[in-house]
Formats: sequence, structure tokens, C-alpha cells
Amino acid sequence: VQLVESGGGLVQPGGSLRLSCEASGFTKDQYIIGWYRQVRWSEREGLICWRSTDDSTSTTESVKGRFTMSRDNAKSTVYLQMNDLEPGDTGVYFCAATFDLSHGAGYCESPYGMDYWGKGILVNVSS
Repeated sequence: VQLVESGGGLVQPGGSLRLSCEASGFTKDQYIIGWYRQVRWSEREGLICWRSTDDSTSTTESVKGRFTMSRDNAKSTVYLQMNDLEPGDTGVYFCAATFDLSHGAGYCESPYGMDYWGKGILVNVSS
């Protein structure tokens, strides 16, 4: 499995940015894929994940209403649309996936539940 993020960079507060994650090497149709981020000195946190088995999305409270996730199956790509960005959103953003579907309702909460990771991409929200 390979996950390659793109689309990061510098954006002003209040601005928008869309990250892309191109996925390849998936050997099963049932999986979870999502976005995590790591801000300075903090543990990696789950933002939004999609579970293929029930087409559900799990979004962490801190980004609800601002961040959304979408997919383009033809391009094997998932996107993270980020709006109304704040300086506190600055960090490294990761795409991650797992074929382990045993996590229950909290399938996006812990980064330890994901098995495959992209290298990450920097998002810097600053004026």
C-alpha cells in the first residue's frame, strides 16, 4: 500500500486548502482511509476517516463544519478540503489507511489503529 499526499503549503488565516492523497496497492475492498495531523509538540490526531463497509465518515469535533473529505474512485484519490483555516491548524497532515475493521465507532480516533501512512505534508496557516 502506498499513500502519497500533495497540496500542502502556506495559506493565510481564513483561507482554504485542499489536500490530495493518491492511494495504490490496496488488496481488499473493505478498509478505512482518512486524514490525521500532527501539530507541534502534540500527538498525531485523527481528523476525518471514511469506512468502506458502511460508507460512513467520522469527523473529529474540532474540524466539523470546516473540513470535509471526499473521494474520486476513478483516480484512487481522497481529498481533504479545509476551509476557514486557523493558525492552530498548522502542522503536518498525513493520509492513513487500514484493512482492520475491528475498531467500532471510534475508528478514526487513534492513529495506532492505522497501518499504512503517507509521508505527510506541511500545512502552514500564517499571515
